[in-house]
Amino acid sequence: MKPHHARRQRRLPTGTDPYERSAEYVDVMLAPAWTALEPVLAEALRGAPGPVVDVGAGGGHGTRVIARAVPQAEIFAVEPSPGLRAVLLARVSEDPDLRDRVTVLPGELRRAALPPRLGTLVMMNVIGHLDPAERRMTWQLLTERLLPGGRAVLNLQPPAEPVAVPRTRFSELRIGRRRYEGWGRAEPAGPEQVTWRMTYRAFQDGEPTEEVEVEYTWWVLGHDGLRAELAEHGLHLRPTGPAGLGLWCITRSPA
Repeated sequence: MKPHHARRQRRLPTGTDPYERSAEYVDVMLAPAWTALEPVLAEALRGAPGPVVDVGAGGGHGTRVIARAVPQAEIFAVEPSPGLRAVLLARVSEDPDLRDRVTVLPGELRRAALPPRLGTLVMMNVIGHLDPAERRMTWQLLTERLLPGGRAVLNLQPPAEPVAVPRTRFSELRIGRRRYEGWGRAEPAGPEQVTWRMTYRAFQDGEPTEEVEVEYTWWVLGHDGLRAELAEHGLHLRPTGPAGLGLWCITRSPA
């Protein structure tokens, strides 16, 4: 007979940082996606100048890619979520190269203690967390502080419009005796937003043991809208890498 494991369900109240309680799932479930993203991001960063700002660095998967792609550059990894930042800081501290070059900063980009001039800015899986005002602040920062030859690299994730996304399992993995699942669905929440509802489940020996449900607002944005916003700030947009990954490069002059 399989051992019985008491199942716990945790629902996070509205307004709580969704990643603070789900970070134990989010970081490990993002790892497979970075298998595809790593070579594309590394190529987009080829020859990029430092210092580099990793916006919404999460647990640091992208920070490691940046460090390998832009050797010797100083990196500022900005992450507002305490849960994910704990993972990030631990990951940085365990690697001598990262520990020497990466500064982990709490809070949001607009409050981060950054150098006066920036070489590169990376925003992977982040743009939908920024409302229109925060995006404008980001584009203005690039206009004012990006070094000649510098660039920003980001990805646009679907949906590009406020439409419903059916419930889908986006991740499944096994660690030790436990199997983990990640599910997500989205519903329109206004003319420029969707609400993502995420469910993370753990099973041990085939028995469900834990379930965490979180939700967060995501500001939808397509490449046409992004291009129009950037043009207002004298910035230029071009695709980079396979179209299916949705990566874009931003520069101050046409590349």
